[in-house]
Amino acid sequence: MKKILLAVAALAIAFLVAFQKQKSATPHVGTSSTAHSETSVKTVSNGSEDFETGHKTSYADGEISLESGNWQFTNALLGSSDRDHKNGHQGVRLQKDGSVTTLFDQSGVTTVSITHALYGEDAPATWELRCSTDGGNAWKNAGNVQTTSTAPSIATFSIKEKGNLRFQIHSLSGTRINIDDFSVNGKTVANSSSNTAEAKVTKATGQATHSIAGRDDNMTLGNPSKATTNEANADNYLMVKKQYTLSYNSSKGMANWVSWHLSAAWRGDAERCNCFTPDESLPASFTKIATSNYIRTGFDRGHLCPSDDRTATAEDNAATFLMTNMSPQAPILNQQTWESLESYCRSLLSDGKEMYIIAGGYGTGGSGSNGGNNNSIANGKINVPSHFWKIVVILPVGENDLSRINADTKIIAVDMPNQQDVNQHNWQYYQTTIDKLEAATGYDFLSNVPVEVQKVLEAK
Repeated sequence: MKKILLAVAALAIAFLVAFQKQKSATPHVGTSSTAHSETSVKTVSNGSEDFETGHKTSYADGEISLESGNWQFTNALLGSSDRDHKNGHQGVRLQKDGSVTTLFDQSGVTTVSITHALYGEDAPATWELRCSTDGGNAWKNAGNVQTTSTAPSIATFSIKEKGNLRFQIHSLSGTRINIDDFSVNGKTVANSSSNTAEAKVTKATGQATHSIAGRDDNMTLGNPSKATTNEANADNYLMVKKQYTLSYNSSKGMANWVSWHLSAAWRGDAERCNCFTPDESLPASFTKIATSNYIRTGFDRGHLCPSDDRTATAEDNAATFLMTNMSPQAPILNQQTWESLESYCRSLLSDGKEMYIIAGGYGTGGSGSNGGNNNSIANGKINVPSHFWKIVVILPVGENDLSRINADTKIIAVDMPNQQDVNQHNWQYYQTTIDKLEAATGYDFLSNVPVEVQKVLEAK
C-alpha cells in the first residue's frame, strides 16, 4: 500500500509541474508582459491592422493578439460604442498619454496611413506616430504631430527609416482619440476579404502587380482651390472626411469640389441608405442645407462622391448622403449620363485598377424637370451650376501612387451641361482636357504631380 501511495503522489507532482509549465507558456491577453511570444517578434511584410479581432475593454496596460500580430496597449482599449468613430465593429480608443505599439518588426515600409477622429464630441486632440529601429528600445517621430477633430480623417506618413521597424501611435493632448485602419504601404489588414482585393494582371504590361487594393488618401492629387479650415474662408472651406475630402461654398450651399479615392477596398455589401442628412460638422455660421431644400425644385440631390463608390460599410455609405456632398443636378444628367460614367469607373476595379477622382460644378443656370432655366433653388440658398465636371486618374493597383503617375497615365476629364437633354450624347462625347477645366473653374488640378507630367496630362 505504501508503494502505491508513493506512486500516486509522484504522478500528482508530475501533473502539477506539467500544468504549471503549460500555464506559464500561455500568453495572457490584456496583461502586461516583457517576454513576448514568438509570433510577437516575427518580421512581417504587411503588418496592416483594422483592429476587428481581439478584445480589450479597459484602459489597463496590456498585450493583445490582433490579426497583424501582438500589440501593446497603454492607457488604451478597443471601443465599440456608438461614440467610437470606427470603420467596422470596433477601433482603438486612446486616453491622454496613451499609446498602442506593434510588438513585431516590419520590413520594407515606405508609408503608413492611419484613420483618426475624436471620441464622441471631445475637444480637439493631438497625437503622433513614432518608429523604432531597435526593437522598441528607442523611438523617434515618424512625421508631423497630427491634430484630430470630430470628423474621421486619414493621416499618411512617409517613412524614411530603413530596416526592421516597429511603430507606436501616441496621444499627446486632449481627452480621447479614436484610431482605426493602420495601413502599411497602402495595404489593408491581411486576410480581411471585405476590405481587400488582389490586383489582376495589368493589360499594359501583362505582369501581375501582386498588390492589394487599399484605402488611400482621398486628396493625393492635391488641393485644387487651396481650401483651408479657417472659418473665415466660408466659400472655400476644407472638410476632410474618411470617405472623401471637399471644399464647401457657404454662399452657394454646395461643394466647390469633392475628391476621393476609389479601389476595391471601398466596395462591399452595404446597402444604399437613402439617408440624406444635413452636415452637422459645418460651422454654425455657414449655410446648412437640408434635404427639404430640394423638394419640388425639379432638381435631383446629385451625389458628387457616388453612393456606390462607398459600400464597404454602412457608415461609409451614409457619409455620401451628407448634404455637403450634394449638388442640384438635372434628373436626366444625374440618373443617366453622369451615372453612366460613375458605373464605368467602378467597372475598372475588376481589371485591377484604382482611381483618384475629383468632381464639381461651375457656372450658374441649369434646367430641371419643371422646365425653364433656374439659377438657384431654396430661395437662393443653393446655386444651380450650368455645368458639372469630373477628372479621373486611373492606375493599376499598387503602392506609392504619386510616383507611378507619368505621361502615359490614363486620364478621363468630362464637362457636361446641367440640362435635361444631356442624354442626347453618351458621356464620352463630353470629354475635354484638364487645361480647359482649369480655365473654366480657376482651379489648379493635379498640383501634387510633378509639373512636367502635369503639362502632358492636362493637355490630353
